[in-house]
Amino acid sequence: MGVLEDQSGDFAVATIGKVHGIQLAAEEINESGGINGRPLELVIYDTQSDNRRYQEFMRRVLQRDKVDVVFAGFSSASREAYRPIVDQFDGLAFYNNQYEGGVCDANMIVTGAVPEQQFSTLIPYMMEKYGKKVYTIAADYNFGQISAEWVRNIVAENGGEMVGEEFIPLGVSQFSQTIQNIQQADADFLVTLLVGTAQASYYEQAASANVDLPMASSVNVGQGYEHKRFQPPSLANMYVTTNWIEEIDNPESKAFVEKWRAKFPDEPYINQEAENSYLAVYLYKQMVERAGTTDHDAIRDVIAEGDVCMDAPEGNVCIDPKSQHMSHTIYLARVEEDHSITFPKVWEDIKPYWLGEAGCDLTKSNPEAQYTPSNPPPASE
Repeated sequence: MGVLEDQSGDFAVATIGKVHGIQLAAEEINESGGINGRPLELVIYDTQSDNRRYQEFMRRVLQRDKVDVVFAGFSSASREAYRPIVDQFDGLAFYNNQYEGGVCDANMIVTGAVPEQQFSTLIPYMMEKYGKKVYTIAADYNFGQISAEWVRNIVAENGGEMVGEEFIPLGVSQFSQTIQNIQQADADFLVTLLVGTAQASYYEQAASANVDLPMASSVNVGQGYEHKRFQPPSLANMYVTTNWIEEIDNPESKAFVEKWRAKFPDEPYINQEAENSYLAVYLYKQMVERAGTTDHDAIRDVIAEGDVCMDAPEGNVCIDPKSQHMSHTIYLARVEEDHSITFPKVWEDIKPYWLGEAGCDLTKSNPEAQYTPSNPPPASE
């Protein structure tokens, strides 16, 4: 198993837990006899938040190391840097990250949450609670651009109004002009889709400037645990749709946190990507054991049966055979004044329906493409 994840660089704070989740699952599986009697061997490279390294290491693990499967990538830019290489060598890659959705590629399995799971729940909730005037700030690459398109569409569908939208280059850490723009816009709430250590500087700067707006996000807290890293109340009144975070208070989640802490006692926070990565190893185990082989076509045949499911710390999850994305329990996490977390609402078994409804069906064809609401699959696919 190849593992290409950022253990250093701008995204490392959110991604070291992904490596640990894979290591924990692999250790448990090996202790119980491996997969079809074979132990799991991890081949791990630090991609350092550098897309060129993703390309270099993806070629290396597929060509030289001859891995059977790869777990790779945090940012969508990284995924799109390596995905053509996976396709070229007919590899199999798990992308265990929340993202903007739309990848229809039989060589990719996605365990992270997508917009129809996060925004179709979050945005209507916020509009009903706070009002219909919305301002979005987003990271300026495909994740932020496409996620903002989803927000725009859902706001319009619910009779709302976009009063502002800004795209911030990765690496930007000064937000005085953005804060002024937000203060002048008369928004009811702010959708924040900022990514990485530098952009997270926004929250303390906004708190210092008394930007007192409710916030909605699909990425914060669940990935970069900003509520733990920054002083209260800089994230107060932020609402996040996440498929799992360590504060979730049910027996399965508590047991997962307990065994994680036993292996990684110094982990600063166990985020949703850590859980996604952990369960991805077990999903792969199930696929290989049912197929009787690591052959990709045989694994795809298993996925096409439509019942690759497991009981995860978040709840039951299943792989959708048309898109190879995963269903989720979606938790609405609210950050309180003291940065504690409450859960005003939970949506169970939210399926990744958009790609399949739009025309992606990997049981019939493999376009190896990424689609968006404004660029859906061709009708013939």
